[in-house]
Amino acid sequence: MRYLILGSSGQIGSALCEYYSHTGHDVQTFDIVESEDQDLRIQGNELLKDKMAASDFVYFLAFDVGGSRYLQKYQKTFEFVHNNMQLMTNTFECLRDTNKPFIFASSQMSNMDYSPYGTLKRLGEWYTQILDGITVKFWNVYGVEKDLDKSHVITDFILKAKNDGVISMLTDGTEERQFLYSEDCCEALHTVQENYLSLDRSRELHITNHKWSTILDVAKEVAKTFPALILPTACKDSVQNNKKNEADPYILNFWKPKTSLAEGIKKICDYYGD
Repeated sequence: MRYLILGSSGQIGSALCEYYSHTGHDVQTFDIVESEDQDLRIQGNELLKDKMAASDFVYFLAFDVGGSRYLQKYQKTFEFVHNNMQLMTNTFECLRDTNKPFIFASSQMSNMDYSPYGTLKRLGEWYTQILDGITVKFWNVYGVEKDLDKSHVITDFILKAKNDGVISMLTDGTEERQFLYSEDCCEALHTVQENYLSLDRSRELHITNHKWSTILDVAKEVAKTFPALILPTACKDSVQNNKKNEADPYILNFWKPKTSLAEGIKKICDYYGD
């Protein structure tokens, strides 16, 4: 198989490239971080067309997104909406023209219409349905991150604890989330790809560990490796407004996560501690 991974330098994309590098498959990367001609916002991008035409399967993971800090700051800006509209329009047009099977990476926030990020992901889901692709919904996937300006809560807490000895939080920490370690996410994506033709298209594919944890729980787990003062604030969650979805368990029929939150956080702590 020849896989094309759009967003190959991102947190999940880079993990998926590494995952496939050990399987003997041919991985084609595509990310603006690598070069300016790999910008999905370029209309009629010839390089994208060529790479997609030469691929057997496409992972559409690219998006202008980051953790809560990033979303709070940027998701209600023209640039955020425009960037994602451009990259989706051009990429889905290319997927239509090449007729390649693909997975679109959405979010469990796609039903939160007060969030520009969630609304954009929902639009991507409609494109995917029309083109007969597969949508997966990510729930707070975490792993090693290279772009710390877009880092997510676990990486943020680890670096704050390691460097400052203080985990300063954006909220009171009572909001609950489901987290998934990046290696488990890669296995889930590969399993979905392997079952591409036999999946029940009426069911949703939620890629998560299906277990709830509070943000305060995450801080306490990080502090087991890097002892730190935990400083919640009086603020409530303003990204999801404390909305709590329930994950469709359908994917558990053919894939199950292996890494507990404690194990995953310890692996990331060990990475940043080296």
